[in-house]
Amino acid sequence: MSVTTKTVGLLAATLLLPSTAFAQDAPALVPTEVSYILTTLLFLIGGFLVFFMAAGFAMLEAGLVRSKNVTMQLTKNMGLLGLATIFYYLIGYNLMYPGDGWTIAGVIGAFGPAGLEPVGAGTDAVDLGYASVGSDFFFQLMFCAATASIVSGAVAERIKLWPFLAFTVVLTAVIYPIQASWKWGGGFLGSDATEGFMMSNFGVVFQDFAGSTIVHSVGGWAALTGAIILGPRIGKYVGGRVHPFMGSNLPLATLGTFILWLGWFGFNGASQLAMGSVGDVTDISRIFANTNTAAAGGAIAALILTQVVFKKPDLTMILNGALAGLVSITAEPLAPTLGEATLIGAIGGAIVVFAVPLLDKFKIDDVVGAIPVHLFAGIWGTFIVAYTNSDASYMGQLAGIVIIGGFVIVTSAALWFILKVTVGIRVGEEEEITGLDMSELGMEAYPEFSHR
Repeated sequence: MSVTTKTVGLLAATLLLPSTAFAQDAPALVPTEVSYILTTLLFLIGGFLVFFMAAGFAMLEAGLVRSKNVTMQLTKNMGLLGLATIFYYLIGYNLMYPGDGWTIAGVIGAFGPAGLEPVGAGTDAVDLGYASVGSDFFFQLMFCAATASIVSGAVAERIKLWPFLAFTVVLTAVIYPIQASWKWGGGFLGSDATEGFMMSNFGVVFQDFAGSTIVHSVGGWAALTGAIILGPRIGKYVGGRVHPFMGSNLPLATLGTFILWLGWFGFNGASQLAMGSVGDVTDISRIFANTNTAAAGGAIAALILTQVVFKKPDLTMILNGALAGLVSITAEPLAPTLGEATLIGAIGGAIVVFAVPLLDKFKIDDVVGAIPVHLFAGIWGTFIVAYTNSDASYMGQLAGIVIIGGFVIVTSAALWFILKVTVGIRVGEEEEITGLDMSELGMEAYPEFSHR
């Protein structure tokens, strides 16, 4: 029997017969080997759940844009996932997790492509203290891609395809990895690095468990700068009034929301980053429960508030309310009780209801509501961590929000502006009126319903 076969067999016995697996007469199984296997499995399962969120973003956006722009949204989502994968591998992963190879300690990581373990690597060739590099790369890549998906919906219906994809390359290869390295890669926002400037040296610690700021508000800031520089869609704000543009397929948008809700269990649950002990598995279970109830709180808050404020429930607000609840709990899904998680999510849902009209007052046209959901709820969720996590402080949370937000605003705005003055980022008036499906791609999502 090979070592691998023996290990799998012993692991199965451990899972099925926990009371006898480590009896004195049973074959020995190194605990760290079990932990390595289970944590790797956690990353792989969490990774493909977060990967499925790409489908959720695509369906949500396809449902909320007008029918003449559906194919463009689907094309953007396919393109951004492919480009994120390639450029996170080539540049982003080592920028985000440089280990001992910082280019500027605590600030800018290492340059170079990611690498995997050799084929058939045994226990002597891997770090049994964590998980496989392949599983970690795959899991972290999905977070990076999700950040770009956030931008896609906000700037929909008037942006050119190739400039958007160019922005995606820089966002996923450089902007996202650098700021993520400051906390998750052991940079200056972290609390356990040994060199470079550390906020913790001054008694300030920034906490972001699964990325309310590091993922969601980063995507939100990039979306906000893009929406402002692009300008609103033709006819959206005329005569001092807001003219709503109805989405093409609300069932599709609802399906997308449920897919995102499902994927969030991998997003938050696997961010525990360990599944090798009873405590880890118990915490993951708690994270699942809190994640779910926060989404429920956000949805119900939006349902009630739209009835009160607008006299009728608004499905699109309810969908975004659920997503805002999920974003809100992402910064700390472990510490809260179920009641606290519900309240945190409900406030996130309420933020959406009031933030959407606020953006319209400033004539910031966000097609799918990505900015209220991911930016505003992301800020809220990050700030309130200090209420349930005694290791966090409100000043530390604010510091992290401001530092990361400032970096993303400056870099994203500069990139959008460079693209605008060089290749242009917005389609012409005629192309926008016709729809990006035909003007940019020459195909429609629903050709049988076309009246042209």
